Amino acid sequence: MKVAHLTTVDMSLRYLVMPQLLAIRDAGGEAVGISAPGPWVPELEAARIRHIPLKSSTRRMDLLADLRAASELWHILRTERFDVLHTHTPKPGFYGRVLGRLAGVPIVVNTVHGLYATEDDHWLKRAVVYGLEAIASRFSHAELVVSPEDLELLHRKHISPRTRGKLIGNGVDLTRFNPARFDSQARRRIRESLEVKDDQIVVGVVGRLVAEKGYLELFEAAKMLDDRYAILAIGPHDPEKADALPETALEEARAAGVRFLGMRDEIDELHAAMDIFVLPSHREGLPIAAIEAAASGLPIIATDIRGCRQVVDHGQNGLLIPVRNAKALANAIAGLGDDPETRSRMALAGRRKAEAEYDVRRVVEMVLDTYRDVARHKGLPEPS
Repeated sequence: MKVAHLTTVDMSLRYLVMPQLLAIRDAGGEAVGISAPGPWVPELEAARIRHIPLKSSTRRMDLLADLRAASELWHILRTERFDVLHTHTPKPGFYGRVLGRLAGVPIVVNTVHGLYATEDDHWLKRAVVYGLEAIASRFSHAELVVSPEDLELLHRKHISPRTRGKLIGNGVDLTRFNPARFDSQARRRIRESLEVKDDQIVVGVVGRLVAEKGYLELFEAAKMLDDRYAILAIGPHDPEKADALPETALEEARAAGVRFLGMRDEIDELHAAMDIFVLPSHREGLPIAAIEAAASGLPIIATDIRGCRQVVDHGQNGLLIPVRNAKALANAIAGLGDDPETRSRMALAGRRKAEAEYDVRRVVEMVLDTYRDVARHKGLPEPS
């Protein structure tokens, strides 16, 4: 079976859908990733996942580039003859579904990782996003949705057919993200490598350096906290996005004590150095970063928005705060910082919740079951 996953950039293939690609490979199929070429392609290919470059694909708002990318994809689909085309992320999720069906791909599946508009957005943005989603969803055979709030909205507003929608959630490797892997000596070693003092409270955030992730509010909160707190920002620059953080904002944050670690692979080790995880995002689907933190046994402070509400049970494994509210964020950090017993209780609750709800193996099996269900419904040979 020849299965292609389509995303905008190769980072999404590596960090968003890698377990699904590996599952196809391990089952004896051919796993293919299609995206803009980038630094993660060698890692994909080392894992025996073939990468096909979509050279015009970009995260920028660029209609001409998107049209060129769609033209490139059409040529790829007509040449490669995939059994399954699985699309992700907003732009390739739109033209990928449409072109996949027109090109005769037997099984076209899309994953909604988070609608690009919420019901709080301006009506024009909602009309455009919901309208495009309604068109594209009519071209797929199945719609996999990670957030229950998104699934409810898609059905309530008749954006996508109920018969094709399926909630799959998100998952992480619970063996890798496990606090039991790191004893006190390992934690001390990691903190020393980060030049963190024993008595400091480490607050971490993982995400692209864009305003949508709530970094500006975190920077303001950092100014309200004393030097007992070490704030670590882990994630790459994303200059193609309109809300990419300007250098002036980063310099001010550094002056307030925020440390920027850049893109890092050893997130599990960095979690072992943390005491609190924060995710003050403005918009999320079902955030993997927060799920990884919960699995790692960290109390979480997140904004009270779609997605974050699924990961954080307020008062149980973390705290939910208003969006775009630096003062509330600072107060929540200081409150947990002064209360180690509550942090410990929330850490245990977060790990239990991750074990019960966020095992990546369950997500992968639901995706593979979807391929089988569509094949069976269409009278195609059922993949093993």
